[in-house]
Amino acid sequence: MTQTIAVEASHVVKAFGHADTAVRALDDVSVQIRKGEFFTLLGPSGCGKTTLLRLIAGFEMPSGGTILLEGADITTLPPNKRPVNTVFQSYALFPHLTVAQNIGFGLEMLGRPKAEVQATTARMLALVKLETMASRKTSQLSGGQQQRVALARALAPSPKVLLLDEPLSALDLKLRKEMQIELKRLQTETGITFIFVTHDQEEALTMSDRIGVMSAGKLQQVGSPKEIYNNPVNRFVASFIGETNFLPASRDGDMYRLDCGIKIGAPPSKAARVTLTVRPEQVRLVADSEADALPAKITNLVYFGTDTHCHLSLPDGTEVVARLQSPATGDAGLALGQSVGVRFVPEAIQVLED
Repeated sequence: MTQTIAVEASHVVKAFGHADTAVRALDDVSVQIRKGEFFTLLGPSGCGKTTLLRLIAGFEMPSGGTILLEGADITTLPPNKRPVNTVFQSYALFPHLTVAQNIGFGLEMLGRPKAEVQATTARMLALVKLETMASRKTSQLSGGQQQRVALARALAPSPKVLLLDEPLSALDLKLRKEMQIELKRLQTETGITFIFVTHDQEEALTMSDRIGVMSAGKLQQVGSPKEIYNNPVNRFVASFIGETNFLPASRDGDMYRLDCGIKIGAPPSKAARVTLTVRPEQVRLVADSEADALPAKITNLVYFGTDTHCHLSLPDGTEVVARLQSPATGDAGLALGQSVGVRFVPEAIQVLED
């Protein structure tokens, strides 16, 4: 079944400055975002993710390329002519208005009938679970409640696309995790296309149907959270999405020879020189006497409650981290300086060509 494309950016360029001094915030970016999906633009500060969001919103005009909304060219349309809404990091609520008045404000500006404004406001209050706070001023609300008001206000006009510019960054860790679940629930219940910008890998993995990883103005990879985590296309994606181990190696027949001299198996590659990557949770510790195990010494143990991160050093000095489930007693029976054997889950090893 063919999926409808909600937003399509085609060969989009955004340059700031003039001539030789111009800086390309976006460098030939093309992406298709499907109708009704939760799509996340993920990357470090300055990678171009917020710039792309602003181009979709109409707050900036591209230097080149086109932006389509459900097939219609909106590249040069002003923001008020686009059926999209934006939730900003600061929420931008009106402190002198009540929760209900904030939610209905946009509808009133659109000239909707009073009865429609009231009915839609009541529906939005129920959606974000703030019915009992309808008459409160927004200054009397917590950060999480204020964010729900901002979401309800943005959803009230039923936009085709909702843009979210790092809306969780001002919240504390516990509330941020709660709001991750809440945001995904809202997107599922409304069926509206959400385009979410963040630099937080956990947020992206937790909420997204698909993720677009960006770096230096370019889109590095687009895929589901599992695809991007398990099959990164390059070293940047592998290192930015979660933690991973990098093992320099050379192809040796059907095997790969690590720089410490030991050969291991991994997916085939034509490149003579590669980097093998394996996630810490796919590293196994065994007795140092086991045949074919990589010899290593424990250099550090970091306790995270549910997990313990065991830092290891291979004979050539290459560092490896193993993520081990913490035992109930809190004592894993490991010690600094201890010699151990290391094995990798074979199907978990990825090959990145240098």
